[in-house]
Amino acid sequence: MGRRKSVALVEKKLTRKQERFVRELVSCDGQITARQAAINAGYSSSSASSRAYEMMNPNISPHVCKEIEAYRAELDRVYEVGYKRHIRALGEIKQQALDAGAYSAAVMAEYRRGQAQGDIYVNRSEVKYGSIDSMSRESVLAEIRKLKNAGFVGETIDVTPETTETEEGAETEEHRSGALEIIEDGTGPDEKED
Repeated sequence: MGRRKSVALVEKKLTRKQERFVRELVSCDGQITARQAAINAGYSSSSASSRAYEMMNPNISPHVCKEIEAYRAELDRVYEVGYKRHIRALGEIKQQALDAGAYSAAVMAEYRRGQAQGDIYVNRSEVKYGSIDSMSRESVLAEIRKLKNAGFVGETIDVTPETTETEEGAETEEHRSGALEIIEDGTGPDEKED
């Protein structure tokens, strides 16, 4: 006997306010709270929280919960993005753009259709990380030689700052002149013949 009662409740017809609550809650999903959906449906603001709780509780209002699920499924079907729907919509956009004389928009829509196809346009990108600071001295010298051989290095200007000897003596006049020699003849001081 208890089973018949729950089946009857599920098949119970929704009131106008309950229908509006379902539409508000589902169509504004994530944008408003259940309380606000109840207020928008016509429930008083003082009782909107408890009414929303009752309507969303399957033990209290299974017929409303069933309608919420059904309406969500309906909207998912209507707004579903599938491959065929996407291609058809882009084709329609392209045709409307052509009819309006907006040729760049038509070309872009057709380009996007080709991208969606997957085998017409292929995007390739290469990202290199790092900087000259992270390169070894040998790598920097090799890159300078490559640039010079490719003709990218024209007249060079020595921009080496004037430095004094550090505590460890690492930066000396010999090192600076070595850097200048690399730029001028494409070899480093270690690579010169003795």
